[in-house]
Amino acid sequence: MSKKIKCVVWDLDDTLWNGILIEDKFVDLKKGILDVIKTLDMRGILQSICSKNYENDAMEQLKHLGIAEYFIYPQISWDNKADGIERIAKSINISIDTLMFIDDQKFERDEVNFVHKDVLCIEPPEDIATILDMDELNPRFVTEDSCIRRQLYQTDIIRNEAEKNYIGSKVDFLKTLDMKVSIKEADVEDLKRVEELTVRTHQMNSTGYTYSYEELLELIKSDKYTVIVVQLDDKYGTYGKIGVILLRMHATYWNLYLLLMSCRVMSRGVGSVMLNYIINLARKNNVKLHARFVETDRNRMMYMTYKFAGFKEISRNDDTVVLEADMSADRVIPEYYEIEVKL
Repeated sequence: MSKKIKCVVWDLDDTLWNGILIEDKFVDLKKGILDVIKTLDMRGILQSICSKNYENDAMEQLKHLGIAEYFIYPQISWDNKADGIERIAKSINISIDTLMFIDDQKFERDEVNFVHKDVLCIEPPEDIATILDMDELNPRFVTEDSCIRRQLYQTDIIRNEAEKNYIGSKVDFLKTLDMKVSIKEADVEDLKRVEELTVRTHQMNSTGYTYSYEELLELIKSDKYTVIVVQLDDKYGTYGKIGVILLRMHATYWNLYLLLMSCRVMSRGVGSVMLNYIINLARKNNVKLHARFVETDRNRMMYMTYKFAGFKEISRNDDTVVLEADMSADRVIPEYYEIEVKL
């Protein structure tokens, strides 16, 4: 599968709109730009702004044009744009090589590419709608989660602000969220989202492997495998389907082929909840639990997740590790998580 863009970053002057804001009293949107913005949003592709302008004036203009809501973490200042692009990637918590930057000025595109060679920088075409035909901007599936992705991130901004302002420990803050973790065996309707998660998730993917819809369909038909999908909700709303577990069943042990979760929920402790639940389920079925970990250039965090959960290495072959869970006792899942199971 070709690499897909997760976020399109727009320049403003003579790119998103006609004219230069500090020189022109009025600016108007470029022809066709509104349809492009709405289509990208519907496809689940995030959008942001990186522009050299006065922030208040530019944001006021975006609101006047009725499109301010479509852009998360806008970077509007007189700083160099390479720094702004980096801040956007870090704020969203995505790899910088999944960003596209659209700017009419060659100098600005070259400066960004000099610092961030993996950012796809393009000049806005005369017919802006043609970018919608780019393979990088066409996800294989548009899922229910895709359609509300921007809203999910905007809700995250509210959560993060609440956490920033909270006076107390991290655990005390988590207790205020009223988190509900839904664990269910994946059905056919879930598989498009599961494929999307494996395509989009790199840091929190235990093997780095991308499963296609067709592969997943064969797995759920087999009595040797179980595909589990996890959803998270809290008092602010839903995070959507954020986790995947793939189990291979053997007579005396289960093999955890894949543990994956969205980077958006790393700080919510959901990885530990998922692992502890599977350990308890394996104990209930009187089997050992092994886990397969394949090291990539991004997923070291997943190895640490296993280690913190009490897994120990039992074999290693190059970058592939097999770990085994400590099955000596049931795991306690903190009471501030409500667990709903449909297996």
